Amino acid sequence: MKYMLLIWNRPGFVEELSEDERNAIFGEVDVIMKELTESGELVGGEALAHPAQTRTVRPAAGGGTEITDGPFLESKEQFAGYLTVDCETPERAAEIAARWPDVAHGMGVLEVRPVMEQAGTEM
Repeated sequence: MKYMLLIWNRPGFVEELSEDERNAIFGEVDVIMKELTESGELVGGEALAHPAQTRTVRPAAGGGTEITDGPFLESKEQFAGYLTVDCETPERAAEIAARWPDVAHGMGVLEVRPVMEQAGTEM
């Protein structure tokens, strides 16, 4: 089963870290990514650009659509990136998420969500 691990953290937190702290965190990410690649569980993933570069499209009150700058969520955490993993169980996907530095160091959260693929709305 494929799972999306949605990474949520506070924009700009990396810039607040020392170079040694950044290197340590990115080293942890490298270790996890290497393990997932070697186990065949890594499907893919990407970091996202800073939320300031976001455009949000929503229905407009009078019909049509409205495009605004930024996500403007009422939250300090913003969607920062994702991993897609192919795991045997949801527990394994959650185990991977728990090891991610954002979670392990208290800087963010990961949401673990099954990918529906082409199964339709039924899981």
